[in-house]
Amino acid sequence: MPSRRHVIADDLREQIATGRIKAGERLPSEAQLASHYTVSTPTLRSALAALQCEGLVEKIHGKGNFVCHPLRRITYVGGGHMLDAQTAADAALRVSVRTTKVRARGHLTALLRVAANSPLTEFLCLSHEGKSPHSMARIYVPRDPVPADVPREPPWCEGVESRLADLRPPLAEVRETVSARLPTSEEAATLRISSALAVLAITRVAADTTGRVVEAALLVLPGNRANAVFATHHTTEEKGTEG
Repeated sequence: MPSRRHVIADDLREQIATGRIKAGERLPSEAQLASHYTVSTPTLRSALAALQCEGLVEKIHGKGNFVCHPLRRITYVGGGHMLDAQTAADAALRVSVRTTKVRARGHLTALLRVAANSPLTEFLCLSHEGKSPHSMARIYVPRDPVPADVPREPPWCEGVESRLADLRPPLAEVRETVSARLPTSEEAATLRISSALAVLAITRVAADTTGRVVEAALLVLPGNRANAVFATHHTTEEKGTEG
């Protein structure tokens, strides 16, 4: 027999799917919902948490629970690229970029292979679909040069990356580490997602032909709105016949 938590989540999910509760609409207060379903507040919050994890409902501090507008799924393409061509063309994402001078500490020293306190430039890229945060990326570049005319679009900080590419030697290696984990409290607050919603965390480190690391990027993609694709192309060498 389904638990009360699942019954409540199913009922609200159906109301959202059928449009009886519309995208952007505020749900009744938790106290009102708990009274309506004759359950305790913790049980009601557990049901709402399930909907938050599915990306159907978002809780805005001090305002309440709102039905989310459906967010587009994007595809991250491995190998140093960001979005596949079709997604880049279709995605109606707006990106803000904030540039900050920081010092290398902790894991950044290992990623960028620099000494502690070495000067870095951080690009914080936050994408939005409409008014909803969609994904975030932090790009770290050691020392100078850093372009002054950092573009504010298109998605995924590709404008930032193209400007940096003009100033650095050709890349010889791009190493990507992909993991699924729960978001940090800062990530959950910035992306306005449930702390129980898994995110796709991608760490990308790029090195030039001398082996020097020229860029480290930390990407955070909520699991309900992103895919990652990695393709391997095999080449076949034909051996000539000996006469």
